[in-house]
Amino acid sequence: MSKTDGVETEKLNNEKPDNAGRLETGQAKKEDKRLYTLREQTPAKAVVSMGVPLIAGMCIMVLYNLVDTFFIGLLHDDYQLAAVNLAYPVMMVMIAVSNMVGAGCSSLIARSMGAGDMDKACHTLTTGFVLTVINSAIVAGAGLLLLPQIAAGLGAKENTMAFTQQYTGILLAGALFTMGNYTIGQLLRSEGSAKYSIVGMVLGTVVNIVLDPLFIFTFGMEIRGAAIATVLGNTAGLGVSLLLYARGKTLLRPAGRFLKPTEDILREVYWVGVPASLETLLTSAAYIVNNHLAVSYGELTVAAMGVAQKILSLGNYIYQGFAAGTQPIMGYNYGAGNFRRMLAVLKAGVLVVSGTELCVMLIYGLFAPFWIGLFSQTPEVIATGAKVLRAVMWILPFVGAVSMSRMSFQAMGKPQYAFGITVMRQLVLYVPLLLVLNRAFGFAGMIWAQPVTELIMMAVSVSLLVRTIRREANHLPE
Repeated sequence: MSKTDGVETEKLNNEKPDNAGRLETGQAKKEDKRLYTLREQTPAKAVVSMGVPLIAGMCIMVLYNLVDTFFIGLLHDDYQLAAVNLAYPVMMVMIAVSNMVGAGCSSLIARSMGAGDMDKACHTLTTGFVLTVINSAIVAGAGLLLLPQIAAGLGAKENTMAFTQQYTGILLAGALFTMGNYTIGQLLRSEGSAKYSIVGMVLGTVVNIVLDPLFIFTFGMEIRGAAIATVLGNTAGLGVSLLLYARGKTLLRPAGRFLKPTEDILREVYWVGVPASLETLLTSAAYIVNNHLAVSYGELTVAAMGVAQKILSLGNYIYQGFAAGTQPIMGYNYGAGNFRRMLAVLKAGVLVVSGTELCVMLIYGLFAPFWIGLFSQTPEVIATGAKVLRAVMWILPFVGAVSMSRMSFQAMGKPQYAFGITVMRQLVLYVPLLLVLNRAFGFAGMIWAQPVTELIMMAVSVSLLVRTIRREANHLPE
């Protein structure tokens, strides 16, 4: 072994003392269990123990939109079904703004805990609460003011315009509850409370499932009822998450003395959060481009693609859950200087998520018409939807590694790399491939653009992250 390799190995093993980041309170047992997962548990077990609860919660949360799609499908009105799909980018924008706060605060909280600075972690948590209220008010006000223009920009046409405005308007009116539910869940995960973070998701989904048929059919509100049920579900989810903080079930708690954000915290939060938000916005923009291309093949094609994408989202939430679960582990160990553990967690995470997604892909491919048929009885929608699902399912073995790399960069406080991955993924590769393959091969080319993109991005993003971690290790004092 060369001298350089020996130095690198020594630095990769660099760790802070075992008591780094511990709270000086009577919560030792509760703290030890959570911080043990972040700090010491076998990498594969740590990835699974942090990721599986999130996957369960996210799969339940995706039922918000699937339940709306399912019950609206029972109306046998494919234009209302298409409107739900057209309105989805609005939800993505709300998530993007939520992610700006959630990702920025979560990264700083995990790094602060790893470095043992619990006051900064609590101050950052409180800042997250304050920013969520302010941002949701801005999104709701601006969105409702520009509602007709937004619906037209989403691709709504004569048959879907009114339905799109109805559904979107109600979602915007309830922005505080939807955005709050998403952000608070991220803040809970940042301290290692992965199981607590799904409690609100589960309750919210149950409320949505119960209220959807009541509002859609019993009260005759149709698509408006679906939107109201979604907002009320998020309201219930947010309420239970706030209750966990109020009852002291968490390691960190917001405090009145931290209500005024410091310039240092705001700078660090936005340094990570703004690129994270832009990543989601770019994804939303690519989704809109995709919808506009699909409209050229007919509005029923939009409905079919929407159903296929909603079904695929269950597979998406698996890799997103593992990636989100890995983020606090990477952030904590980056703060503690344990680079060897970071590399081990990355390797274990990529193997776990890719193997799981291959199984999901097999299930989608074998039973594609059945899954689409759950949401529409129109033969054209079923046939097109099955074709789309069998193409886009090929993203699953690759995109998990991309997401895990991006989340790791955010956790390390290096959003420029995370944002660079998204720019290359969406603007440099996906959108150009979407346009070129659509022109060259028609509809078939359009739906295969995403799998090709994710295959390339897996190689790029993982190699970039590994090189960055090793370079950080080499910059440590010997």
